[in-house]
Amino acid sequence: MTHDTNIPQGYKATALGIIPQEWEVMRLGDIVSITSGESPSLYHLKAEGKYPYVKVEDLNNCEKYQESSREYSDDNNTTIKAGSIIFPKRGASILNNKVRIAAKDIQMDSNMMAITPHTAIVDTEFLYIRILHERLYRIADTSSIPQINNKHIIPYKIAVPPLAEQRKIAEVLGVWDEAIEKQARLIEKLALRKRALMQRLLSAKLRLPGFSSPWQKVNYSDILKEVRRTLTWDENELYDLISVRRRSGGVFHRESLYGHEIKTKTLRPALEGDFLISKMQIVHGASGVVPKQLSGMKISGSYIALIAKDPKELNISYFNLWSQMPLFYHQTFVSSYGVHIEKMTFDLDAFMSLSMNLPPIEEQNRIVEVISTATNEIELAKEKLERLRRQKRGLMQQLLTGKKRIKY
Repeated sequence: MTHDTNIPQGYKATALGIIPQEWEVMRLGDIVSITSGESPSLYHLKAEGKYPYVKVEDLNNCEKYQESSREYSDDNNTTIKAGSIIFPKRGASILNNKVRIAAKDIQMDSNMMAITPHTAIVDTEFLYIRILHERLYRIADTSSIPQINNKHIIPYKIAVPPLAEQRKIAEVLGVWDEAIEKQARLIEKLALRKRALMQRLLSAKLRLPGFSSPWQKVNYSDILKEVRRTLTWDENELYDLISVRRRSGGVFHRESLYGHEIKTKTLRPALEGDFLISKMQIVHGASGVVPKQLSGMKISGSYIALIAKDPKELNISYFNLWSQMPLFYHQTFVSSYGVHIEKMTFDLDAFMSLSMNLPPIEEQNRIVEVISTATNEIELAKEKLERLRRQKRGLMQQLLTGKKRIKY
């Protein structure tokens, strides 16, 4: 018998690749029990009860452990035991890998499946991590609408370490999960603090030290003007196109197209500091300032570009903060017309006749600085969160393939 020098000592070749000698390749069907949910019509659903009745949309309300739902049941129908791993049977939710652990006994609808680990063989936390690593769409079929049922789950093979090593892997990755969750909560707190600070500063309920001058009520027509730049069209030029996200989500680079690929030849350049308003989406908060890195990119005719009439009276970055306030949202709504909110169109003249309370330029500048500091703090926290997630993914890849071993 020849020895394969490509296989490290203590490892073996399997259908899933090279894994540690102590690990086994097992079918999911041999290590879990599989249960499908049942139709809501079989239950008497209510606001409170013994069992949370879980639907696919309820999976959005938690990150890992499912213990609540919008509806409850006391019926003696199929009950999913606590510790079972639950997930959707079909559709886009499979691609989004919506996998949860039932934190308590639950009941669930027919769009859901549960696998209950045989805990003498496989640890619940380990299997949860394993399935997240494999991703549901690998287990599901590959039709246009992904689906999972028993025929996909039962034969699916995974590499299974000894139970003690499973628990140690889950414990180590759990430390990363805790750090990630803690960082995510910090970001939420920072965002709430920034929002509260904006509400107070932009309503003059809080004045920064050194400022006491009264604010002036000004019409938008007194401080803003529309700008329309021209563009020499070239069918062979590659145009970078920008759009504005809803809910004050900011300006972003949407796509790049050659002139001959664009049907409506009404593009215009937008420059740094332009305040863009989407005529069709402003009722959903689609407005924002063009940042430096997107300056010179193009907007379509469905956008309005505004600039400060006098930068010594209006800091456009201050106006951008003001555009995120509820009153501004209301003003853009009443300045739009149409029979349905998704088909309303913005009337710039109507908007320009409305007003805001504007602080002196020095106070505007200082408010922008304060909010910018809060924004930067959030961005740094988000960067740290992404680093933690990246590090966890790398470690998980090593641990779940056996390339990195943990003493147990």
